[in-house]
Amino acid sequence: MQVKRLFHLSAVLSLAILSTFAHSEAIQVQDAGKPVWPTTAWLTSTPEKQGMDSAALAKLVAFGESHSFDSLLVVRHGRIVTEAYYAPYTGDIPHEIFSSTKAITGTLLGMVYKDGLLDRLEHPMLDFFADRHIANVDDRKKAITVQNLLDMTSGLDWDQGFMGGKQQTMQDMNRASNMIQFILDRPMAHPPGEVFNYGDGNPNLISAIITRLTGKPVEDYAREKLFAPLGIADWHWVRDPQGLTIGNGMLFLLPRDMAKIGYLYLHHGVWEGRQLLPSGWADVLNHSLVNMHAPYDPSQSYSNFFWVFPDKHMYMANGKDGQLITVFPDLDIVAVTTARKQVRYGALINAVSGAVKSESALPPNPNAVEQLSNAIKDAAIEKPTAVGPTPAIAATISGKIYKFPDNELGLRSLSLFLSGPGPHLEYEQYLSFPVGSSVRYDMPIGLDGRYRKGAPALAGHYPGHIPAAKGTWLDGSTLVIDTQDIGYGTQIKYVLSFDGKKLNIRRIDEEDWEVSVNGEQGD
Repeated sequence: MQVKRLFHLSAVLSLAILSTFAHSEAIQVQDAGKPVWPTTAWLTSTPEKQGMDSAALAKLVAFGESHSFDSLLVVRHGRIVTEAYYAPYTGDIPHEIFSSTKAITGTLLGMVYKDGLLDRLEHPMLDFFADRHIANVDDRKKAITVQNLLDMTSGLDWDQGFMGGKQQTMQDMNRASNMIQFILDRPMAHPPGEVFNYGDGNPNLISAIITRLTGKPVEDYAREKLFAPLGIADWHWVRDPQGLTIGNGMLFLLPRDMAKIGYLYLHHGVWEGRQLLPSGWADVLNHSLVNMHAPYDPSQSYSNFFWVFPDKHMYMANGKDGQLITVFPDLDIVAVTTARKQVRYGALINAVSGAVKSESALPPNPNAVEQLSNAIKDAAIEKPTAVGPTPAIAATISGKIYKFPDNELGLRSLSLFLSGPGPHLEYEQYLSFPVGSSVRYDMPIGLDGRYRKGAPALAGHYPGHIPAAKGTWLDGSTLVIDTQDIGYGTQIKYVLSFDGKKLNIRRIDEEDWEVSVNGEQGD
């Protein structure tokens, strides 16, 4: 469900509010015994009034601009002290949070447990699928518990590339006509509880279990039990072909609403005096943690779909390409990022914690507040990139239809229109589901170094997912098109090389993964 917001969250508004509070004594440092609840709206404050340094946060905003952020929010003592949106993204567009969705799915499982619909976290997983015929059932699969799913220790044979690999199982699941059956049928690789192995199958099984216990899709349960109490009114959550809410991703939230999820955890699962989560559920740092055996951080751990950094005294919901909800319980801080490239965890953690200077208010610092205001304003302005000269081939290929055999991109046809006003491209692409269906796009291309936004893509599947593109000629036969899916957290480069009637397209994503497809002019 998606409900239009009653006001526009723009960077200009954030800047105005921030400047107003810089000269106001209306807001004092949060009384720890009286939390402020942002159900209706977040309060804002200068960082200094909440014991933080505006100059340090200005550096963090600038870091975000150079590291492909879409948004940055920092909340301390229940008040937004920094809020930046990076052009062309704006804060009124629900953003796909990718695998941070897993933490929401886990949160809802906690609510089911609190409501008594789940008797115990050690309940065997297969009990909830007794009406299915499941392959590869052995004593190890029979021993998988709900808690094993939450901790990614189910033992299912799964390749998602967490520590390298081709992500083959994840890709196979996404192509399966019945995702839950595909997951249940997987063979076992380890006894449950022994080995951490990150995989999308686990949260999808949790989603199916919630539906089995509540009698409703997870999205509907979330609307009633989580989103409504927190005042979250603008979201979209994709369902699979069987109508089950996808548990591992495909949830779109506004950055301010992402911060509400972190704020619920910061306050031990309590919201406006109501205990929404079981006692202790939200105290993630006190959980029995599962070591992730991450080579870059031996202490990095996992619990209930949250990534935990015990040595930093913080934890996060972590989504692909930098969709993060970070919680710092000792500092009374929630920080949110949405981005188009993986955020460097250490840099973010150190920048946020390093900006904290005191538990009480700091002296006013107008110069530092101005630095922060200017950084926020600068982030909201799109900077044009260099554009190469237009070669003669641009007119030759304009309007021609290129057709493609079966390929990894699902691309069926493509046409470029580069002559005259309003340059754009039209293409047809197959959809994952319904199987065999396709969709046509008409995407404007900015040839002046700035993005041009198209109409929301895949209406009904990804509302708010807005394509944007800009192009430049690399040489006389090579056009580079830089695309963003605004609100989807992706930035992909397409290198189009023309050779007579032939066209090669190299797709390079934000993680430098490359796919190449070949097409040719058709009738």
